[in-house]
Amino acid sequence: MRAGPRRRLLLLLLLPVWGSAAAHNGDLTVRPTCKPGFSEQDYTAFISQNIMEGQKLLKVKFNNCAGNKGVRYETNSLDFKVRADGTLYAAHHLQLPPKQLVLLVTAWDPQSLARWEAVVRFLVADKSQHNGHKPKGRKAVPGELVQQQSDTLLPWRQHQSGLRRQKRDWVIPPINVPENSRGPFPQQLVRIRSDKDKEIHIRYSITGVGADQPPMEVFNIDPVSGRMYVTRPMDREERASYHLRAHAVDMNGNKVENPIDLYIYVIDMNDNRPEFINQVYNGSVDEGSKPGTYVMTVTANDADDGTTANGMVRYRIVTQTPQSPSQNMFTINSETGDIVTVAAGLDREKVQQYIVIVQATDMEGNLNYGLSNTATAIITVTDVNDNPPEFTTSTYSGEVPENRVEVVVANLTVMDRDQPHSPNWNAIYRIISGDPSGHFTIRTDPVTNEGMVTVVKAVDYEMNRAFMLTVMVSNQAPLASGIQMSFQSTAGVTISVTDVNEAPYFPTNHKLIRLEEGVPTGTVLTTFSAVDPDRFMQQAVRYSKLSDPANWLNINATNGQITTAAVLDRESDYIKNNVYEATFLAADNGIPPASGTGTLQIYLIDINDNAPELLPKEAQICEKPNLNVINITAADADIDPNVGPFVFELPSVPSAVRKNWTITRLNGDYAQLSLRIMYLEAGVYDVPIIVTDSGNPPLYNTSVIKVKVCPCDENGDCTTIGAVAAAGLGTGAIIAILICIIILLTMVLLFVVWMKRREKERHTKQLLIDPEDDVRDNILKYDEEGGGEEDQDYDLSQLQQPETMDHVLNKTPGVRRVDERPIGAEPQYPIRPVIPHPGDIGDFINEGLRAADNDPTAPPYDSLLVFDYEGSGSTAGSVSSLNSSSSGDQDYDYLNDWGPRFKKLADMYGGGEED
Repeated sequence: MRAGPRRRLLLLLLLPVWGSAAAHNGDLTVRPTCKPGFSEQDYTAFISQNIMEGQKLLKVKFNNCAGNKGVRYETNSLDFKVRADGTLYAAHHLQLPPKQLVLLVTAWDPQSLARWEAVVRFLVADKSQHNGHKPKGRKAVPGELVQQQSDTLLPWRQHQSGLRRQKRDWVIPPINVPENSRGPFPQQLVRIRSDKDKEIHIRYSITGVGADQPPMEVFNIDPVSGRMYVTRPMDREERASYHLRAHAVDMNGNKVENPIDLYIYVIDMNDNRPEFINQVYNGSVDEGSKPGTYVMTVTANDADDGTTANGMVRYRIVTQTPQSPSQNMFTINSETGDIVTVAAGLDREKVQQYIVIVQATDMEGNLNYGLSNTATAIITVTDVNDNPPEFTTSTYSGEVPENRVEVVVANLTVMDRDQPHSPNWNAIYRIISGDPSGHFTIRTDPVTNEGMVTVVKAVDYEMNRAFMLTVMVSNQAPLASGIQMSFQSTAGVTISVTDVNEAPYFPTNHKLIRLEEGVPTGTVLTTFSAVDPDRFMQQAVRYSKLSDPANWLNINATNGQITTAAVLDRESDYIKNNVYEATFLAADNGIPPASGTGTLQIYLIDINDNAPELLPKEAQICEKPNLNVINITAADADIDPNVGPFVFELPSVPSAVRKNWTITRLNGDYAQLSLRIMYLEAGVYDVPIIVTDSGNPPLYNTSVIKVKVCPCDENGDCTTIGAVAAAGLGTGAIIAILICIIILLTMVLLFVVWMKRREKERHTKQLLIDPEDDVRDNILKYDEEGGGEEDQDYDLSQLQQPETMDHVLNKTPGVRRVDERPIGAEPQYPIRPVIPHPGDIGDFINEGLRAADNDPTAPPYDSLLVFDYEGSGSTAGSVSSLNSSSSGDQDYDYLNDWGPRFKKLADMYGGGEED
């Protein structure tokens, strides 16, 4: 570049005046409106790889249009922080790789809680490119970039051999474009022109969102004149600003000027109505609330710019329904939308719900210029306990039979104007006075809220004939502040008790008496009388037995005197723990009659009325002494002191007892029986022993113990032979027992054989009919019979038996006439039983059929049959003259009982005479 004065850049901004007829060419100064945010949305700076702690890297510029008071900054990285003046610095020592580093810086206002963001790009330079020399540059200016030497990013030009600071070539103020413009489009925004266009031909272009990035072609530029246009209406709610870069190149595409940043702001127009978050809001307020009580908040949002009047929403109440007790019961904060009460007199019992129409208007509530929208606020007046319950009448009455519980005596009705079925309405009843013994309680009906006076403790007519109760009613919830109980919250209840026939009762139940057992029959034991509680009724009581297990007692039906009907025995099975129990019934003659029961317990005192019994009854001992002994004791049904100690002794008669046996006393209850002599023959001996108890007077008993004396082994146990001998069985008796056993087994074996044979005969096949009725007996076999008259014309020589069988026996094997009878063993056909058996005729025929089918000597049905020669010259006369007759006394109906196989035969013969 040739040395000379600094060349100027001419920038022609053609800003159309909206609403005017013409635009003026030349330099125009645009006064942008204050828009909170960063001066740039994207900051870029060169930094080195080695960053010291606290080193300043970049300064961002932010303006909240309120002096930045209280604005705070933060980043999305722990390695970098931002001071209150916007300076970005390193939080600690960093060693960065040579690549681009992107940060997000956020500014937020703690009062409005609004947040703004900007992107910071750090280009980390490689140390090798600078040869250890740090380039000099100017300090970061707010809204500008702090950069090192770069043809692309630095707006400085290099002169001679050094670097010097230069002014930026292009300074472009922000461009403001109103939204919703009606055109015509394209519409010129600005003209960009370089002062080099007089020397060379320059081509202009723009890049960025809205140009060559989506949304595409919102802006375009005339490449020759540099005029930039907007091609369609803008919508601030869709996008509020655009950041474009303008480029100037020569005809060869070489850069002539550094790119310039163009900021286009869309000016907001009031084109959006406020929109309520909900169309219907629900709130509530207690009845009786004081003015200024908060109810609810309604909120409407406006999509327009909230920093301008276009987005500033104000609220007001349009209508209130119903307008009672005042048409202005509520008011709304025009800025916050808080609805509060403004008048007193909210009463749920009069008005339970209000419907309030709320209007939201932008343009700070200017109804002439602003846009409006409405929503419905439903305010429910909630109930408080400002109405005490009151009885509908001051006195109630009821009646109850005595001795009845869980009976509802009276229903107490109350009136409460609070919300039904709520704690403010639910009644609680209390008995204040008149029931010191707690006979009654009052329960609340959950549906009707009535008080049900109920008997919980039986009342006695003879004690109380009537009750005068004082009751009070209140609510579950306490009364609201300033509300007093009504005098109608108390009432009186009169309850009359009716007398009923009560059952007699025994004052002492169970009654216990003590006496000795064995008292004679008819002894008076006691008087077991009952009391009738009905003192005001003249009734008689009669007694009877209800339970007397041993039937030992009698009771006088009039006065209840009890006497013995039998001797009472303490040792009886009916006695439990020395006590005998009997139950008696006392019944009055009321209408209806009533009865009560009483139990009499008799404790029987023992007397010495049972002699002791020797135990055991049987024992065994060895035939030689000093090997073992028999321990004996005694059992006494009585109890102490009428039992042990016992005295055991042997009687003097017979004398052999004391001669052979001896008793040694062990203690008061036990003794030992042993042999006195050196040897006693094996056998069973009855040893009498006298046992005496310690009763007063003492009782004794002579008991016999069976002692088996037997030979013993070395351990003192009886041997098997010895046990048999001791049982008194000799050798002959044992042999006789064995013979009897063998005979018994033989008889059993013979009986089994006879039963099997009988069973076999029973299964033998028999005919169903008697032999004389057997149809097969009608075919008689005779040795010889003469032919009839009609048989004389036949040549009987063909039927003669040949004299010899040589011509048959000499035939070649396998060659035989089919009409010749074979030579060989004939099959055995079943033998008809002599005694017919019902039901076996069918089996007999089937067996005969099977034998005939298997008979090799039977010729085919279509062959010439060969018969034995019966001889000639029969001496018998011809029987051809005999006539058969179907008449007779033969009855064939029994064929119907033979089964389906004889069905055809039964139809032929049992059907009666043919027509």
